[in-house]
Amino acid sequence: MNESPDIARIAALVADGARSSMLLALMDGRSMTATELAGRAGVTKQTASSHLAKLVDGEVLFVESQGRHRYFRLAGAHVATLLEALMVFSSDAAAPLRTGPKVPELRRARICYDHLAGEMGVELYDRLREDGCLTGDLELTAHGWDRLREIGLARDVLPRSNRPLCRTCLDWSMRRHHLAGLIGKAMLDRFFALSWARRQPDSRIIRFSPEGERRFRQWLGASR
Repeated sequence: MNESPDIARIAALVADGARSSMLLALMDGRSMTATELAGRAGVTKQTASSHLAKLVDGEVLFVESQGRHRYFRLAGAHVATLLEALMVFSSDAAAPLRTGPKVPELRRARICYDHLAGEMGVELYDRLREDGCLTGDLELTAHGWDRLREIGLARDVLPRSNRPLCRTCLDWSMRRHHLAGLIGKAMLDRFFALSWARRQPDSRIIRFSPEGERRFRQWLGASR
């Protein structure tokens, strides 16, 4: 008996073009209706509903009913991690090599499910490592907690969750790691709350204002 994980089942769910288009449309952590996802995939609502049923049954998507509408979202950060890794692999496998999105703003800063990705996300992760905020095992040091308190984040304000505090996610455009997990999400939420950055509607692009980027870099360089 083969007791290995059934990766073929998950691979088959993601491999379909329409399904992959719908999954990528949900990479920014939002919930969308079948009609909205059908438009993203370029298929009829009936066809989209069939695809979505398979993704829900395969525990790749979660569906929630609200009134007459049903909203679909990724089943969790683990699905976003899989999709980001597949985007890296598919870009590397293409000829000629395409390293991530063509849109400069997407390469600069974007949301990856619920955390910061792109050049600024990788810079954030690198600086936290260089400044001794994170250990090699991705544990926050005392200095790391002090750094987070500078932007209003403390251990007792984080939600209870089975998710790891910190984990890495391979960045699609940079081919290096950015920071995910509860801390990755909490930092991005704080950047929004502090008005350093905002999300561009109907896009994964995150825009930092000139003042927001200045304060972001000032915070990252606070120990220097």
